[in-house]
Amino acid sequence: MATPPTLAADAVLGLLVPVWQWAIGLLVLVTVVLSARKLLMRGPTRMGGALLLAGAAVVALTALSYLMESL
Repeated sequence: MATPPTLAADAVLGLLVPVWQWAIGLLVLVTVVLSARKLLMRGPTRMGGALLLAGAAVVALTALSYLMESL
């Protein structure tokens, strides 16, 4: 049995994966900072709903990044 040839596309994709992880991390950080700023401006009356929304966004981004990494 012959070994399959190494494809250059696999190497390039392997180099780009950390870039995507940094991009996702940066977007999450920006989202958290903007959400925290908006929460502080709204006051304590709307914090419950906003925290639920922010938590759902974090869970969705985590699940999406996990699914993208497992492909």
